[in-house]
Amino acid sequence: MSSNPLETSAHPPSTNSAQRLPTLRLAAALSLGSAIALGFARFAYALLLPSMKLDLGWSFAQAGAMNTANALGYLLGALVFPRAARRWPAGALFAGGCVLTALLMAGSGLLADTHALLTLRVLTGASSAAIFISGGVLAARLASARPRDAGLILGLYYGGTGWGIVASSVLVPMTILDVAHGWQCAWFALAVACALFATVAIGAARRIERAHAGVASASHASDNAVAPRWPAFVAMLAGYGLFGVGYIGYMTFIVALLRNAGMSAAVVTGFYLLLGAATVVSARIWSTLLDRMRGGQALAVLNALLAVATLLPALFTQPWVAFVSGTLFGATFLSAVASTTAFVRHNLPASHWAKGISAFTIVFAFGQIVGPVVIGWVSDGAGLARGLVYSALLLAAGAVLAACQKALRGA
Repeated sequence: MSSNPLETSAHPPSTNSAQRLPTLRLAAALSLGSAIALGFARFAYALLLPSMKLDLGWSFAQAGAMNTANALGYLLGALVFPRAARRWPAGALFAGGCVLTALLMAGSGLLADTHALLTLRVLTGASSAAIFISGGVLAARLASARPRDAGLILGLYYGGTGWGIVASSVLVPMTILDVAHGWQCAWFALAVACALFATVAIGAARRIERAHAGVASASHASDNAVAPRWPAFVAMLAGYGLFGVGYIGYMTFIVALLRNAGMSAAVVTGFYLLLGAATVVSARIWSTLLDRMRGGQALAVLNALLAVATLLPALFTQPWVAFVSGTLFGATFLSAVASTTAFVRHNLPASHWAKGISAFTIVFAFGQIVGPVVIGWVSDGAGLARGLVYSALLLAAGAVLAACQKALRGA
């Protein structure tokens, strides 16, 4: 019996069942890369924001600019990735991104100058893009080996971000000290967590890379197919861009909103833990949707649910409403990201997957550049609740656009 998780030849049902668990384990191990790229390198900042804002005297717009800088780096990384992918294999880019991100996170614990921190956030965004896009390519390869589990495999990879959110929700409150620049220790703790997660994720990436090399020749024939050009999926791109603007407003400012509403540190930590745990289990919830919906329907459904989740804490300030919002948001937002990789896999030949995923990552990054500053500016003038209302409206508009996207080729 072959132990290759990417082996695509026919096997008896018992053999397929025996191979399923190792494949899912491999996807779960690879998902620790998405935990580094988003869970630690981006979303943990929401937990650090109140302490850094107070210590460094930032406005909400300045605090949001830190995530904008991260998104700018993410955009630059996404723009460079197709060229880098022609020179280095996806596994090498994934490993390099993991190592560099861990080092940059440690660097953030050494600085207290706003401009220097902005520079590091740009660099961290670029290294995160290398992880996230190359990991998406590897996950798509793994998914193609088991079409019946494709949605689950993609969901596992992207849902791995939840592990980073859960770990951050424990690490950051424990390591922020009640002294000047006490938030710096939290960056060091996150850097150590990145290094530990990287050892597992890089090993999984190398296994997938080796397995793919063994079966790559079998896929070359399909790679020669002509890929649809980007205007054919402009509705999907636009819907995803608005997702980028809307979701990052929530993830950047929700902790500050809850703290401003008078909720205790324990409640906020519980909220973030719940959000992260819901993200981890989201793979199972939406796997069938990702498998069956070949157009923009999956993104439309997920954007609509995210709009509801974002609106709830803006309208109601009770802790139980926050927990409902966090659970719904966590169970949904990374599946929206997975839906674009599923769309690429359904509609583009394998040789164009890296370009397709990069295209969606670029519009995603543009959205994340705009989101924190615009929502922060609105929040400075009209309050954090109003900023989240704007985020919800943008997510709803993204749902409408995504619903207009048709599949580009037959099943």
